[in-house]
Amino acid sequence: MVQRKRLRHIHARSDLFEGLPDDMVISILCKLSSTARCPSDFINILITCKRLNRLGLHPLVLSKAGPETLAVRAKNWSHHAHRFLRQCINAGNTEASYILGMIRFYCLQDRLTGGSLMAKAAIKSHAPALYSLALIQFNGSGGSKAEMLQRAGAALCARAAFLGHIDALRELGHCLQDGYGVRQNVAEGRRLLVQANARELADVYAPSGHFLSTL
Repeated sequence: MVQRKRLRHIHARSDLFEGLPDDMVISILCKLSSTARCPSDFINILITCKRLNRLGLHPLVLSKAGPETLAVRAKNWSHHAHRFLRQCINAGNTEASYILGMIRFYCLQDRLTGGSLMAKAAIKSHAPALYSLALIQFNGSGGSKAEMLQRAGAALCARAAFLGHIDALRELGHCLQDGYGVRQNVAEGRRLLVQANARELADVYAPSGHFLSTL
């Protein structure tokens, strides 16, 4: 008797879920994909049932997937992980373009495709992608030292710094100090380096409010 009641209760809850419109479930899944703390938080939902799997792979949901949802560890890399990132890219996810671009460029040694994916993210003002492309230009990755494009690297750094990327701001400061790819301006370079250090320190202490309270 107790078992029968339990089964009826489970069936009733299932009916309630099935009664939710797709738009509402997709909205909830968008929130989950953008705020999940690790890939498994999202993947576990996809394997719950056929409906959640179908709606979880909806382009709108995949386009919202955040960095933590897409952060596949090297030991977990597989054909399925690659395909998932490709699906996110096809849905318009800029972060996925950057992540897969980095993987293909540095890990799989596919510099042409990797660079293209990072460029795709950079065009959409993705700061880490802009900074990564700047380093590629500075270091001559993918070509000989004669192909280094200092000005292009400095310009990419400047754009990433403008978007708030701290490492790019620091790199731009060094460029100005040394006259690397830009007209030398030691004072401005030092100012940017100080600003980068201050922002980095603020990021460390801001959550606790300790840094602000000491100003």
